[in-house]
Amino acid sequence: MSSGFFDRIRCGLSRTRAAVVDRIVAAVGGRRLDDDALEEIEEILISADVGVETALAIAAGLRTRARQTPNADVFAMLQAELEAIVAGEGGFDADTLPARPYVLLVVGINGVGKTTTIGKLGQRYAEAGHKVMMAAGDTFRAGAVAQLQVWAERSGADIIRAQQGADPGAVVFDAVEAAKARDVDVLLVDTAGRLHTKVNLMEELKKVRRSLAKACDGAPHDTFLVLDATTGQNALAQARSFHEAVPLTGLVLTKLDSTARGGIAFSLRRELDVPIRLIGVGEGIDDLQSFDGAEFVRALLARE
Repeated sequence: MSSGFFDRIRCGLSRTRAAVVDRIVAAVGGRRLDDDALEEIEEILISADVGVETALAIAAGLRTRARQTPNADVFAMLQAELEAIVAGEGGFDADTLPARPYVLLVVGINGVGKTTTIGKLGQRYAEAGHKVMMAAGDTFRAGAVAQLQVWAERSGADIIRAQQGADPGAVVFDAVEAAKARDVDVLLVDTAGRLHTKVNLMEELKKVRRSLAKACDGAPHDTFLVLDATTGQNALAQARSFHEAVPLTGLVLTKLDSTARGGIAFSLRRELDVPIRLIGVGEGIDDLQSFDGAEFVRALLARE
């Protein structure tokens, strides 16, 4: 990872770092990591939306480490605990495709930055030398189709769209057929924003997934859920509901630069067991970056 990207992540996580690091420094100071200090750390982690269960697990790990090495640095132990949760599987690679056409289904509720994420993904795949197509599966909002059209033009991608109100399952089926006919490498499928609490909307999403499977063996090859990090633990509830409806293979966390709740990354990874693929720490195209767990933790815990 370049130093420039590390600096962007570090800057983007400044609010979460203030909510975690600065408070732990104040709470622990130079004292030993005793039960009182561990309780304070638990409360600090919970306030940063690490989640109760995950915060308790981290504190238990810290307690074990403190017994084994009483004089170890608190932040070194915390870094090891956090890395154990998010390091390893995850990240994003635009160069290598598991299939052709590679079909990536992108889901999420309205307002999380789903269509923008698709646009940025299209740009990344195009820069990697792939021929890209976008499917406007959100047939309910004319604005969503227009937004996707702008991104398609920006990245030089084809776009398959239909009349407002058209059956999204039929639109995505046609898009796969068009991708095959036009020798497309990557098909990015947009979907209507769905409230995870609305059963009928989630059933519609299942139908979209079935349409993709009928049109292309193995499709969708990946299903990414876009989540707004500012929603904190509600993002975990969303992820659980979407994962039940359309099995997820990756998470995209947006708006990490505008929240003190970056701890949700650890809660999601530990409790959902779906890898985080990308994180957004700004509005620019380069601010949607492949997730590297170890670097994420290092940026989060960086001290002046």
